[in-house]
Amino acid sequence: MSGAEAEAAAVVADQETVLVVDFGAQYAQLIARRVREARVYSEIVPHTITAAEVAERAPAAIIFSGGPKSVNVEHSPRIDPAIYDLGVPILGICYGAQLIAAQLGGEVGGGGAGEYGRTSLTRIAGSPSTLLTDDLPDEQSVWMSHFDAVTRVPDGFVATAASEGAPAAVIECPDRRIWAVQYHPEVAHTPHGQQLIARFLHDLAGCAAEWTMGNFIDASVEAIRAQVGSGRAICGLSGGVDSAVAAALVHRAIGSQLTCVFVDTGLMRKDEGEQVVDTFHRHQGIELIHVRAADRFFDRLAGLTDPEDKRKAIGELFIRVFEDARGGVEDARFLVQGTLYPDVIESGTAHAATIKSHHNVGGLPEDLDFDLVEPLRLLFKDEVRAVGAELGLPDEIVWRQPFPGPGLGVRIIGEVTPDKVALLQEADAIVREELRAAGLEREIWQSFAVLPDIRTVGVMGDERTYGHPIIIRAVTSEDAMTADWARIPYDVLETMASRIINEVPGVNRVAYDITSKPPGTIEWE
Repeated sequence: MSGAEAEAAAVVADQETVLVVDFGAQYAQLIARRVREARVYSEIVPHTITAAEVAERAPAAIIFSGGPKSVNVEHSPRIDPAIYDLGVPILGICYGAQLIAAQLGGEVGGGGAGEYGRTSLTRIAGSPSTLLTDDLPDEQSVWMSHFDAVTRVPDGFVATAASEGAPAAVIECPDRRIWAVQYHPEVAHTPHGQQLIARFLHDLAGCAAEWTMGNFIDASVEAIRAQVGSGRAICGLSGGVDSAVAAALVHRAIGSQLTCVFVDTGLMRKDEGEQVVDTFHRHQGIELIHVRAADRFFDRLAGLTDPEDKRKAIGELFIRVFEDARGGVEDARFLVQGTLYPDVIESGTAHAATIKSHHNVGGLPEDLDFDLVEPLRLLFKDEVRAVGAELGLPDEIVWRQPFPGPGLGVRIIGEVTPDKVALLQEADAIVREELRAAGLEREIWQSFAVLPDIRTVGVMGDERTYGHPIIIRAVTSEDAMTADWARIPYDVLETMASRIINEVPGVNRVAYDITSKPPGTIEWE
Protein backbone atom coordinates (compact mmCIF):
# COMPACT_ATOMS: atom_id res chain seq x y z
CA MET A 1 0.00 0.00 0.00
CA SER A 2 1.44 3.38 -1.01
CA GLY A 3 1.65 6.33 1.35
CA ALA A 4 -1.29 8.02 -0.35
CA GLU A 5 -3.37 4.84 -0.07
CA ALA A 6 -2.50 4.45 3.59
CA GLU A 7 -3.42 8.08 4.19
CA ALA A 8 -6.80 7.57 2.50
CA ALA A 9 -7.45 4.37 4.46
CA ALA A 10 -6.72 6.15 7.73
CA VAL A 11 -9.15 8.97 6.93
CA VAL A 12 -12.11 6.59 6.47
CA ALA A 13 -11.08 3.94 8.99
CA ASP A 14 -13.98 4.78 11.30
CA GLN A 15 -16.50 5.76 8.61
CA GLU A 16 -19.51 3.66 7.72
CA THR A 17 -19.13 2.81 4.05
CA VAL A 18 -21.71 2.19 1.34
CA LEU A 19 -20.43 0.23 -1.65
CA VAL A 20 -21.85 1.30 -5.02
CA VAL A 21 -21.51 -1.66 -7.38
CA ASP A 22 -20.85 -0.46 -10.91
CA PHE A 23 -22.55 -2.44 -13.69
CA GLY A 24 -21.35 -0.04 -16.38
CA ALA A 25 -23.80 2.74 -15.58
CA GLN A 26 -23.26 6.29 -16.71
CA TYR A 27 -24.68 7.31 -13.32
CA ALA A 28 -22.47 5.23 -10.97
CA GLN A 29 -20.48 8.29 -9.88
CA LEU A 30 -23.69 10.22 -9.41
CA ILE A 31 -25.10 7.52 -7.12
CA ALA A 32 -21.95 7.66 -4.99
CA ARG A 33 -22.25 11.45 -4.79
CA ARG A 34 -25.91 11.27 -3.76
CA VAL A 35 -25.00 8.87 -0.96
CA ARG A 36 -22.42 11.35 0.28
CA GLU A 37 -24.96 14.15 0.06
CA ALA A 38 -26.91 12.11 2.61
CA ARG A 39 -23.73 12.38 4.74
CA VAL A 40 -22.70 8.74 4.36
CA TYR A 41 -19.33 7.79 2.88
CA SER A 42 -19.45 5.78 -0.37
CA GLU A 43 -17.04 4.04 -2.73
CA ILE A 44 -17.52 2.59 -6.21
CA VAL A 45 -16.55 -1.06 -6.67
CA PRO A 46 -16.67 -3.37 -9.73
CA HIS A 47 -19.41 -5.97 -10.16
CA THR A 48 -16.69 -8.64 -10.02
CA ILE A 49 -16.28 -8.09 -6.28
CA THR A 50 -16.76 -11.33 -4.35
CA ALA A 51 -18.85 -12.03 -1.27
CA ALA A 52 -15.64 -12.64 0.69
CA GLU A 53 -14.29 -9.23 -0.36
CA VAL A 54 -17.56 -7.56 0.61
CA ALA A 55 -17.56 -9.31 3.97
CA GLU A 56 -14.00 -8.14 4.58
CA ARG A 57 -15.03 -4.55 3.84
CA ALA A 58 -18.05 -4.87 6.20
CA PRO A 59 -20.10 -2.18 4.43
CA ALA A 60 -23.14 -0.61 6.03
CA ALA A 61 -25.09 -1.03 2.78
CA ILE A 62 -24.72 -1.87 -0.91
CA ILE A 63 -26.28 -0.16 -3.92
CA PHE A 64 -26.43 -1.85 -7.33
CA SER A 65 -26.16 0.69 -10.16
CA GLY A 66 -27.93 0.65 -13.48
CA GLY A 67 -26.21 -0.54 -16.63
CA PRO A 68 -26.52 -0.70 -20.42
CA LYS A 69 -26.99 -4.46 -20.74
CA SER A 70 -30.04 -6.71 -20.50
CA VAL A 71 -30.00 -9.33 -17.75
CA ASN A 72 -31.36 -11.76 -20.35
CA VAL A 73 -28.31 -11.42 -22.58
CA GLU A 74 -25.48 -13.93 -22.34
CA HIS A 75 -22.39 -12.59 -20.53
CA SER A 76 -24.27 -9.63 -19.06
CA PRO A 77 -22.72 -8.54 -15.75
CA ARG A 78 -23.67 -10.50 -12.64
CA ILE A 79 -22.90 -10.27 -8.92
CA ASP A 80 -21.65 -13.04 -6.67
CA PRO A 81 -24.95 -14.62 -5.46
CA ALA A 82 -23.48 -15.19 -2.00
CA ILE A 83 -23.59 -11.42 -1.45
CA TYR A 84 -27.37 -11.66 -1.03
CA ASP A 85 -26.85 -13.93 1.98
CA LEU A 86 -24.53 -11.60 3.90
CA GLY A 87 -27.41 -9.72 5.51
CA VAL A 88 -26.10 -6.37 4.24
CA PRO A 89 -28.94 -4.02 3.17
CA ILE A 90 -29.12 -3.80 -0.65
CA LEU A 91 -30.80 -1.27 -2.93
CA GLY A 92 -30.98 -2.09 -6.63
CA ILE A 93 -31.44 0.65 -9.24
CA CYS A 94 -32.67 -0.03 -12.81
CA TYR A 95 -30.40 -2.85 -14.09
CA GLY A 96 -29.60 -3.54 -10.44
CA ALA A 97 -33.30 -4.09 -9.73
CA GLN A 98 -33.66 -6.44 -12.68
CA LEU A 99 -30.55 -8.37 -11.65
CA ILE A 100 -31.91 -8.87 -8.13
CA ALA A 101 -35.16 -10.22 -9.56
CA ALA A 102 -33.41 -12.50 -12.05
CA GLN A 103 -30.87 -13.92 -9.61
CA LEU A 104 -33.35 -14.53 -6.80
CA GLY A 105 -35.92 -16.45 -8.82
CA GLY A 106 -38.12 -13.79 -10.38
CA GLU A 107 -38.53 -13.04 -14.06
CA VAL A 108 -37.45 -10.15 -16.27
CA GLY A 109 -39.01 -9.69 -19.68
CA GLY A 110 -39.02 -7.22 -22.54
CA GLY A 111 -41.00 -4.15 -21.56
CA GLY A 112 -42.60 -3.52 -24.95
CA ALA A 113 -41.41 -0.10 -26.05
CA GLY A 114 -39.65 0.46 -22.74
CA GLU A 115 -39.74 3.74 -20.83
CA TYR A 116 -37.36 6.63 -21.32
CA GLY A 117 -37.53 10.01 -19.62
CA ARG A 118 -40.10 11.35 -17.20
CA THR A 119 -42.66 8.73 -16.18
CA SER A 120 -45.52 8.62 -13.70
CA LEU A 121 -45.02 6.15 -10.83
CA THR A 122 -48.05 5.04 -8.80
CA ARG A 123 -48.19 3.21 -5.48
CA ILE A 124 -49.99 -0.11 -5.94
CA ALA A 125 -53.33 -0.06 -4.12
CA GLY A 126 -53.49 -2.57 -1.31
CA SER A 127 -49.73 -3.14 -1.15
CA PRO A 128 -48.37 -3.45 2.39
CA SER A 129 -47.05 -0.45 4.24
CA THR A 130 -43.41 0.08 3.37
CA LEU A 131 -40.60 2.14 4.80
CA LEU A 132 -38.93 2.61 1.40
CA THR A 133 -41.65 4.84 -0.04
CA ASP A 134 -43.16 6.19 3.19
CA ASP A 135 -43.87 9.92 3.05
CA LEU A 136 -43.58 9.90 -0.76
CA PRO A 137 -46.61 10.83 -2.88
CA ASP A 138 -48.89 7.99 -4.00
CA GLU A 139 -48.20 9.27 -7.51
CA GLN A 140 -44.92 10.91 -8.45
CA SER A 141 -42.76 11.76 -11.45
CA VAL A 142 -39.62 9.65 -11.88
CA TRP A 143 -36.89 9.27 -14.49
CA MET A 144 -36.92 5.95 -16.34
CA SER A 145 -34.43 4.53 -18.84
CA HIS A 146 -35.13 0.85 -19.48
CA PHE A 147 -36.40 -1.65 -22.05
CA ASP A 148 -36.68 -4.77 -19.87
CA ALA A 149 -38.84 -4.84 -16.74
CA VAL A 150 -39.50 -7.16 -13.81
CA THR A 151 -42.54 -9.26 -14.78
CA ARG A 152 -42.59 -11.61 -11.76
CA VAL A 153 -41.10 -10.79 -8.37
CA PRO A 154 -39.02 -13.38 -6.50
CA ASP A 155 -40.55 -15.33 -3.62
CA GLY A 156 -40.71 -13.21 -0.50
CA PHE A 157 -40.75 -9.95 -2.46
CA VAL A 158 -43.73 -7.69 -3.03
CA ALA A 159 -44.27 -5.04 -5.70
CA THR A 160 -45.32 -1.76 -4.10
CA ALA A 161 -45.32 0.68 -7.06
CA ALA A 162 -45.80 0.49 -10.81
CA SER A 163 -45.57 2.55 -13.98
CA GLU A 164 -47.15 1.98 -17.36
CA GLY A 165 -44.17 0.01 -18.64
CA ALA A 166 -42.99 -1.53 -15.34
CA PRO A 167 -45.63 -3.48 -13.37
CA ALA A 168 -43.12 -4.01 -10.57
CA ALA A 169 -41.28 -0.67 -10.54
CA VAL A 170 -40.56 -0.93 -6.81
CA ILE A 171 -39.98 -4.33 -5.22
CA GLU A 172 -39.19 -5.02 -1.59
CA CYS A 173 -38.22 -7.85 0.75
CA PRO A 174 -37.70 -6.38 4.23
CA ASP A 175 -36.99 -9.84 5.70
CA ARG A 176 -33.90 -10.17 3.50
CA ARG A 177 -33.20 -6.40 3.69
CA ILE A 178 -33.32 -6.06 -0.10
CA TRP A 179 -35.14 -3.29 -1.96
CA ALA A 180 -35.10 -2.26 -5.63
CA VAL A 181 -36.47 0.43 -7.92
CA GLN A 182 -36.74 0.38 -11.71
CA TYR A 183 -36.30 4.15 -11.98
CA HIS A 184 -33.30 6.41 -11.29
CA PRO A 185 -33.61 8.17 -7.92
CA GLU A 186 -30.09 9.59 -8.25
CA VAL A 187 -30.90 12.01 -11.10
CA ALA A 188 -32.32 15.49 -10.62
CA HIS A 189 -35.25 14.60 -12.93
CA THR A 190 -36.66 12.41 -10.11
CA PRO A 191 -37.87 15.10 -7.65
CA HIS A 192 -38.17 12.78 -4.64
CA GLY A 193 -35.15 10.64 -5.52
CA GLN A 194 -32.76 11.96 -2.90
CA GLN A 195 -35.46 11.49 -0.27
CA LEU A 196 -35.73 7.82 -1.21
CA ILE A 197 -31.94 7.34 -1.14
CA ALA A 198 -31.74 8.96 2.28
CA ARG A 199 -34.60 6.79 3.57
CA PHE A 200 -32.82 3.65 2.42
CA LEU A 201 -29.55 4.73 4.01
CA HIS A 202 -30.83 6.09 7.31
CA ASP A 203 -34.11 4.30 8.03
CA LEU A 204 -33.53 0.90 6.44
CA ALA A 205 -29.76 0.44 6.57
CA GLY A 206 -29.34 2.39 9.81
CA CYS A 207 -26.46 4.54 8.57
CA ALA A 208 -25.54 7.55 10.69
CA ALA A 209 -25.12 10.93 8.99
CA GLU A 210 -21.48 11.44 9.98
CA TRP A 211 -19.67 12.06 6.66
CA THR A 212 -19.02 15.79 6.88
CA MET A 213 -16.21 17.89 5.50
CA GLY A 214 -15.37 19.10 9.00
CA ASN A 215 -14.81 15.51 10.14
CA PHE A 216 -12.90 14.81 6.92
CA ILE A 217 -10.51 17.71 7.56
CA ASP A 218 -9.80 16.57 11.12
CA ALA A 219 -9.11 12.99 10.05
CA SER A 220 -7.00 14.13 7.07
CA VAL A 221 -4.81 16.38 9.20
CA GLU A 222 -3.99 13.44 11.49
CA ALA A 223 -3.30 11.13 8.52
CA ILE A 224 -1.05 13.68 6.76
CA ARG A 225 0.97 14.25 9.93
CA ALA A 226 1.37 10.50 10.36
CA GLN A 227 2.52 10.09 6.75
CA VAL A 228 4.91 13.05 6.51
CA GLY A 229 6.24 13.06 10.04
CA SER A 230 9.10 15.54 10.29
CA GLY A 231 9.79 15.47 6.54
CA ARG A 232 9.27 18.20 3.99
CA ALA A 233 6.69 18.32 1.21
CA ILE A 234 6.43 20.22 -2.05
CA CYS A 235 3.26 21.06 -3.98
CA GLY A 236 2.96 22.08 -7.61
CA LEU A 237 0.37 24.83 -7.27
CA SER A 238 -1.53 25.47 -10.50
CA GLY A 239 -4.04 27.98 -9.17
CA GLY A 240 -6.91 25.59 -9.81
CA VAL A 241 -9.34 24.46 -7.12
CA ASP A 242 -7.89 20.98 -6.57
CA SER A 243 -4.24 21.87 -6.02
CA ALA A 244 -5.23 24.95 -4.02
CA VAL A 245 -7.38 23.00 -1.56
CA ALA A 246 -4.80 20.21 -1.32
CA ALA A 247 -2.11 22.76 -0.47
CA ALA A 248 -4.27 24.48 2.15
CA LEU A 249 -5.16 21.16 3.78
CA VAL A 250 -1.58 19.92 3.89
CA HIS A 251 -0.42 23.29 5.22
CA ARG A 252 -2.92 23.02 8.06
CA ALA A 253 -1.38 19.66 8.92
CA ILE A 254 2.36 20.35 8.63
CA GLY A 255 2.71 24.14 8.37
CA SER A 256 6.17 25.34 7.37
CA GLN A 257 7.20 21.83 6.30
CA LEU A 258 5.29 22.54 3.03
CA THR A 259 6.64 24.57 0.13
CA CYS A 260 4.53 25.35 -2.92
CA VAL A 261 5.89 25.95 -6.40
CA PHE A 262 3.74 28.07 -8.68
CA VAL A 263 4.85 27.95 -12.31
CA ASP A 264 3.37 30.95 -14.13
CA THR A 265 3.28 29.76 -17.74
CA GLY A 266 1.89 33.00 -19.11
CA LEU A 267 -1.14 30.99 -20.28
CA MET A 268 -3.39 31.68 -17.32
CA ARG A 269 -6.48 33.86 -17.19
CA LYS A 270 -6.17 37.59 -16.63
CA ASP A 271 -4.59 38.52 -13.27
CA GLU A 272 -4.75 34.88 -12.13
CA GLY A 273 -1.05 34.58 -11.37
CA GLU A 274 -1.09 37.58 -9.05
CA GLN A 275 -4.20 36.25 -7.34
CA VAL A 276 -2.59 32.89 -6.62
CA VAL A 277 0.51 34.52 -5.12
CA ASP A 278 -1.58 36.93 -3.07
CA THR A 279 -3.83 34.19 -1.68
CA PHE A 280 -1.23 31.61 -0.74
CA HIS A 281 1.84 33.62 0.13
CA ARG A 282 0.41 36.75 1.70
CA HIS A 283 -2.88 35.54 3.18
CA GLN A 284 -2.40 31.82 3.78
CA GLY A 285 1.19 32.22 4.92
CA ILE A 286 2.44 29.34 2.78
CA GLU A 287 6.05 29.39 1.58
CA LEU A 288 5.76 29.92 -2.17
CA ILE A 289 8.29 29.77 -4.97
CA HIS A 290 6.90 31.87 -7.83
CA VAL A 291 8.48 30.95 -11.16
CA ARG A 292 7.76 33.38 -13.99
CA ALA A 293 8.30 31.24 -17.07
CA ALA A 294 6.11 32.82 -19.75
CA ASP A 295 9.02 33.50 -22.11
CA ARG A 296 10.15 29.87 -21.97
CA PHE A 297 6.66 28.63 -22.77
CA PHE A 298 6.12 31.02 -25.67
CA ASP A 299 9.50 30.04 -27.12
CA ARG A 300 8.59 26.36 -26.83
CA LEU A 301 5.18 26.89 -28.48
CA ALA A 302 6.49 28.92 -31.41
CA GLY A 303 5.40 27.37 -34.69
CA LEU A 304 3.22 24.66 -33.09
CA THR A 305 -0.38 24.44 -34.32
CA ASP A 306 -1.46 20.84 -33.68
CA PRO A 307 -3.35 20.67 -30.35
CA GLU A 308 -1.67 17.45 -29.24
CA ASP A 309 1.77 18.90 -29.98
CA LYS A 310 0.90 21.98 -27.94
CA ARG A 311 -0.38 19.92 -25.01
CA LYS A 312 2.72 17.74 -24.93
CA ALA A 313 5.05 20.72 -25.21
CA ILE A 314 3.32 22.57 -22.37
CA GLY A 315 3.16 19.49 -20.14
CA GLU A 316 6.79 18.53 -20.65
CA LEU A 317 8.11 22.05 -20.14
CA PHE A 318 5.98 22.49 -17.00
CA ILE A 319 7.66 19.43 -15.49
CA ARG A 320 11.11 20.65 -16.40
CA VAL A 321 10.46 24.10 -14.89
CA PHE A 322 8.99 22.48 -11.79
CA GLU A 323 12.07 20.29 -11.41
CA ASP A 324 14.38 23.30 -11.82
CA ALA A 325 12.49 25.16 -9.09
CA ARG A 326 13.05 22.31 -6.64
CA GLY A 327 16.59 23.53 -6.13
CA GLY A 328 15.75 25.26 -2.86
CA VAL A 329 13.83 22.30 -1.43
CA GLU A 330 15.94 19.35 -2.50
CA ASP A 331 15.28 17.63 0.83
CA ALA A 332 11.54 17.42 0.08
CA ARG A 333 10.57 13.74 -0.03
CA PHE A 334 6.82 14.19 -0.41
CA LEU A 335 4.86 15.53 -3.37
CA VAL A 336 1.37 16.92 -2.77
CA GLN A 337 -1.13 16.37 -5.60
CA GLY A 338 -4.77 17.36 -6.01
CA THR A 339 -5.92 13.90 -7.12
CA LEU A 340 -9.72 13.50 -6.82
CA TYR A 341 -11.86 10.38 -6.50
CA PRO A 342 -13.03 10.55 -10.16
CA ASP A 343 -9.33 10.46 -11.16
CA VAL A 344 -8.91 7.28 -9.13
CA ILE A 345 -12.02 5.72 -10.68
CA GLU A 346 -10.99 6.64 -14.21
CA SER A 347 -7.60 5.04 -13.70
CA GLY A 348 -9.45 1.72 -13.73
CA THR A 349 -12.72 0.97 -11.96
CA ALA A 350 -11.66 -2.65 -11.54
CA HIS A 351 -9.28 -1.39 -8.86
CA ALA A 352 -11.34 1.41 -7.37
CA ALA A 353 -12.21 -0.65 -4.29
CA THR A 354 -8.56 -0.66 -3.17
CA ILE A 355 -7.95 2.92 -4.40
CA LYS A 356 -5.15 2.09 -6.82
CA SER A 357 -2.26 4.54 -6.84
CA HIS A 358 -2.71 7.22 -9.51
CA HIS A 359 0.85 8.34 -10.26
CA ASN A 360 0.20 10.02 -13.57
CA VAL A 361 -2.25 12.71 -12.37
CA GLY A 362 -1.04 16.13 -13.41
CA GLY A 363 1.29 14.66 -16.01
CA LEU A 364 4.16 14.07 -13.59
CA PRO A 365 6.55 11.36 -14.75
CA GLU A 366 6.66 8.15 -12.73
CA ASP A 367 10.41 8.43 -12.23
CA LEU A 368 10.09 11.49 -9.98
CA ASP A 369 11.56 10.49 -6.63
CA PHE A 370 8.66 11.38 -4.34
CA ASP A 371 6.17 9.74 -2.02
CA LEU A 372 2.72 11.03 -2.96
CA VAL A 373 0.48 12.92 -0.57
CA GLU A 374 -3.01 13.01 -2.07
CA PRO A 375 -5.38 14.27 0.63
CA LEU A 376 -8.34 14.74 -1.73
CA ARG A 377 -8.28 11.32 -3.42
CA LEU A 378 -11.52 10.33 -1.63
CA LEU A 379 -13.49 13.41 -2.69
CA PHE A 380 -15.69 14.57 -5.55
CA LYS A 381 -15.36 18.13 -6.87
CA ASP A 382 -18.30 19.51 -4.87
CA GLU A 383 -16.78 18.09 -1.69
CA VAL A 384 -13.42 19.66 -2.53
CA ARG A 385 -15.10 23.06 -2.76
CA ALA A 386 -16.74 22.47 0.63
CA VAL A 387 -13.36 21.61 2.16
CA GLY A 388 -11.86 24.75 0.65
CA ALA A 389 -14.59 26.88 2.18
CA GLU A 390 -14.09 25.18 5.58
CA LEU A 391 -10.37 25.94 5.35
CA GLY A 392 -11.07 29.62 4.75
CA LEU A 393 -9.96 29.91 1.13
CA PRO A 394 -11.55 32.89 -0.68
CA ASP A 395 -14.50 32.34 -3.01
CA GLU A 396 -12.33 33.36 -5.96
CA ILE A 397 -10.31 30.19 -5.40
CA VAL A 398 -13.00 27.83 -4.09
CA TRP A 399 -15.48 28.56 -6.88
CA ARG A 400 -12.94 28.90 -9.66
CA GLN A 401 -14.20 27.06 -12.70
CA PRO A 402 -12.29 24.05 -14.06
CA PHE A 403 -9.33 25.17 -16.13
CA PRO A 404 -7.32 22.92 -18.48
CA GLY A 405 -3.74 22.10 -17.56
CA PRO A 406 -2.36 23.71 -20.76
CA GLY A 407 -4.36 26.83 -19.94
CA LEU A 408 -5.18 29.26 -22.74
CA GLY A 409 -2.83 27.29 -24.97
CA VAL A 410 -5.74 25.05 -25.94
CA ARG A 411 -8.27 27.88 -26.18
CA ILE A 412 -6.22 29.55 -28.91
CA ILE A 413 -6.64 27.60 -32.13
CA GLY A 414 -3.39 27.51 -34.07
CA GLU A 415 -0.08 29.00 -32.97
CA VAL A 416 0.08 30.52 -29.49
CA THR A 417 1.72 33.94 -29.25
CA PRO A 418 1.91 36.59 -26.50
CA ASP A 419 -0.35 38.94 -28.49
CA LYS A 420 -3.03 36.28 -28.94
CA VAL A 421 -2.91 35.37 -25.25
CA ALA A 422 -3.26 39.02 -24.23
CA LEU A 423 -6.26 39.43 -26.55
CA LEU A 424 -7.94 36.27 -25.26
CA GLN A 425 -7.31 37.15 -21.63
CA GLU A 426 -9.22 40.42 -22.07
CA ALA A 427 -12.16 38.77 -23.85
CA ASP A 428 -12.29 35.91 -21.35
CA ALA A 429 -12.28 38.33 -18.41
CA ILE A 430 -15.33 40.12 -19.85
CA VAL A 431 -17.22 36.83 -20.21
CA ARG A 432 -16.58 35.93 -16.58
CA GLU A 433 -17.29 39.44 -15.31
CA GLU A 434 -20.69 39.60 -16.99
CA LEU A 435 -21.73 36.15 -15.79
CA ARG A 436 -20.74 37.15 -12.27
CA ALA A 437 -22.69 40.40 -12.55
CA ALA A 438 -25.75 38.47 -13.75
CA GLY A 439 -25.52 36.08 -10.79
CA LEU A 440 -24.95 33.11 -13.10
CA GLU A 441 -21.37 32.19 -12.24
CA ARG A 442 -22.20 29.30 -9.90
CA GLU A 443 -24.96 27.94 -12.13
CA ILE A 444 -22.48 27.33 -14.94
CA TRP A 445 -19.93 24.54 -14.83
CA GLN A 446 -17.50 26.22 -17.18
CA SER A 447 -17.47 29.42 -19.23
CA PHE A 448 -14.72 30.96 -21.31
CA ALA A 449 -13.71 32.60 -24.57
CA VAL A 450 -12.04 30.88 -27.53
CA LEU A 451 -9.84 32.53 -30.17
CA PRO A 452 -10.13 30.63 -33.48
CA ASP A 453 -7.47 30.70 -36.16
CA ILE A 454 -9.50 32.70 -38.67
CA ARG A 455 -10.24 36.33 -39.55
CA THR A 456 -13.63 37.84 -40.26
CA VAL A 457 -14.77 40.88 -42.23
CA GLY A 458 -16.59 43.59 -40.31
CA VAL A 459 -17.56 47.26 -40.40
CA MET A 460 -16.48 49.58 -37.60
CA GLY A 461 -16.63 53.38 -37.86
CA ASP A 462 -17.83 53.15 -41.49
CA GLU A 463 -14.64 51.33 -42.40
CA ARG A 464 -13.99 47.74 -43.38
CA THR A 465 -12.22 45.65 -40.75
CA TYR A 466 -10.60 42.27 -40.97
CA GLY A 467 -10.35 41.17 -37.36
CA HIS A 468 -10.58 38.25 -35.00
CA PRO A 469 -13.82 36.57 -33.96
CA ILE A 470 -14.28 35.47 -30.36
CA ILE A 471 -16.38 32.41 -29.55
CA ILE A 472 -18.06 32.25 -26.16
CA ARG A 473 -18.47 28.80 -24.62
CA ALA A 474 -20.57 28.13 -21.50
CA VAL A 475 -21.91 24.78 -20.30
CA THR A 476 -23.84 23.24 -17.44
CA SER A 477 -22.81 19.84 -16.14
CA GLU A 478 -22.80 17.52 -13.14
CA ASP A 479 -19.33 16.08 -13.63
CA ALA A 480 -18.05 17.12 -17.09
CA MET A 481 -18.66 13.62 -18.50
CA THR A 482 -21.66 15.10 -20.30
CA ALA A 483 -22.54 18.77 -20.66
CA ASP A 484 -25.27 20.98 -22.10
CA TRP A 485 -24.80 24.46 -23.47
CA ALA A 486 -25.91 27.08 -20.98
CA ARG A 487 -29.06 29.05 -21.78
CA ILE A 488 -27.58 32.45 -20.98
CA PRO A 489 -30.20 35.25 -21.25
CA TYR A 490 -29.98 37.18 -24.51
CA ASP A 491 -29.37 40.50 -22.76
CA VAL A 492 -26.33 39.07 -20.97
CA LEU A 493 -24.95 37.68 -24.23
CA GLU A 494 -25.58 41.04 -25.90
CA THR A 495 -23.64 42.85 -23.17
CA MET A 496 -20.74 40.41 -23.47
CA ALA A 497 -20.56 40.78 -27.24
CA SER A 498 -20.80 44.55 -27.13
CA ARG A 499 -18.09 44.88 -24.50
CA ILE A 500 -15.71 42.46 -26.20
CA ILE A 501 -16.00 44.23 -29.56
CA ASN A 502 -15.67 47.69 -28.02
CA GLU A 503 -13.00 46.96 -25.42
CA VAL A 504 -10.75 44.33 -27.00
CA PRO A 505 -8.74 45.73 -29.94
CA GLY A 506 -8.69 43.53 -33.01
CA VAL A 507 -12.02 41.76 -32.35
CA ASN A 508 -14.95 42.52 -34.65
CA ARG A 509 -17.31 39.57 -34.17
CA VAL A 510 -18.62 37.38 -31.31
CA ALA A 511 -20.35 33.99 -31.63
CA TYR A 512 -21.92 31.67 -29.03
CA ASP A 513 -21.29 27.91 -29.13
CA ILE A 514 -24.52 25.92 -28.61
CA THR A 515 -23.01 22.44 -28.96
CA SER A 516 -23.60 19.92 -26.17
CA LYS A 517 -21.23 17.16 -25.06
CA PRO A 518 -21.55 14.79 -26.83
CA PRO A 519 -21.11 15.31 -29.75
CA GLY A 520 -18.70 18.13 -28.96
CA THR A 521 -16.28 18.45 -26.06
CA ILE A 522 -16.28 21.26 -23.53
CA GLU A 523 -12.91 22.59 -24.64
CA TRP A 524 -12.23 23.31 -28.31
CA GLU A 525 -8.88 21.50 -28.40
